[in-house]
Amino acid sequence: SFIAAALHIGIIFGGPDWYRFFGAGEAMAQAAESGDWMPTLITLGIASVLTLWGFYALSGAGVLTPLPLLKLALVLITGVYLLRGVAGFILPFVSQHPAITQNSVTFWMVSSAVCCLFGMFHLLGLLSRWKVL
Repeated sequence: SFIAAALHIGIIFGGPDWYRFFGAGEAMAQAAESGDWMPTLITLGIASVLTLWGFYALSGAGVLTPLPLLKLALVLITGVYLLRGVAGFILPFVSQHPAITQNSVTFWMVSSAVCCLFGMFHLLGLLSRWKVL
């Protein structure tokens, strides 16, 4: 989660070409190109959530003191990663919604594999620490 958060911060500094490359969509890239603050705010929001998720993962691993609602948060974080991962393998083939079609199938496959991988790591960690959480 920290790596994904750092990548999102990098996208802000990388500018419109990075928004395009990492699949944020042409609208976000054009908004960044025109100097609109919305892409930066959205991307910072995503990076903040991912950073929080990283702290929850460290807390669940016992590296940090237990955070509030730790078990529930870890279940939800794991679920979001896995749901996003699985959905991303399906949606580009069954949906014509602009939010889906603005990205390439390659984007969906790669980002979904990453989300599934993150989700599996979270799931394994959650299962291994369930009794002590």
